[in-house]
Amino acid sequence: MALDLLPTSMLRAIDLLPDTNVPVTLFTRHSIREEAAGKGLAGYDLQLTNQGRDLAEAWGSYLIDNTDRSIQHCISSPIQRCIDTAALMIQGADDTGQISHTHHIEIIEQGLLVEPGSFVLDIKQAGPYFKEQGALGFINSFVNNALPGMKKPINGAVDVLELIYNTHPEQRNGLSLAVSHDTILAAILAVISGRSVVTKEDWPKMMEGLFVWFEGDVFLESKLKWIWRGEIHELDIRDFETRNELIHL
Repeated sequence: MALDLLPTSMLRAIDLLPDTNVPVTLFTRHSIREEAAGKGLAGYDLQLTNQGRDLAEAWGSYLIDNTDRSIQHCISSPIQRCIDTAALMIQGADDTGQISHTHHIEIIEQGLLVEPGSFVLDIKQAGPYFKEQGALGFINSFVNNALPGMKKPINGAVDVLELIYNTHPEQRNGLSLAVSHDTILAAILAVISGRSVVTKEDWPKMMEGLFVWFEGDVFLESKLKWIWRGEIHELDIRDFETRNELIHL
């Protein structure tokens, strides 16, 4: 069964979702792809495996069957495995035959969802460190603000969260998909959780993600809530601004 390959944390998360009158975004890593060689760095050309395709479709179907929500919006990294994950999840949702779902996938070209572009100011400075340190080492250096050519960690996280806020569904029973990469999710999770160390155990698995929602009509004044690995967390976005100001003192 395809769902046997889904990280168990995702099934536990469904029981923790807010009432259906609260719109939610699933911010997720893509489904199972071909193996990468060397330091965990995956080239842009690696595609979903047949198991990965089946898993994405089955997960999309399960989500709709078990949350009473509809997929109202979808954004994705421009890398094909992310686009395919989104399309297959929507196809699985359609297969339930219950309600209509968006078929439009908005490709985010400005780099916010593609690795490691979300956090890079100058790829010529930062690029060599990504290749040298590998994905895990690079993200640890990033969250400790130890790399040239990179945004401040808090700024990088806020940019991605604001994108999600602005593409969040507004209607009751709303579910939005945001499909990205492990490095993006790992960095965001570390920053919003206030962690300075990311371990292999923290690393998002393929087709693992966090459910996100916001309370408030203005992004910078809103409260962020998220579910990750069976636990609900919350944070005032304004706290990011305060922490950012303290960094610059």
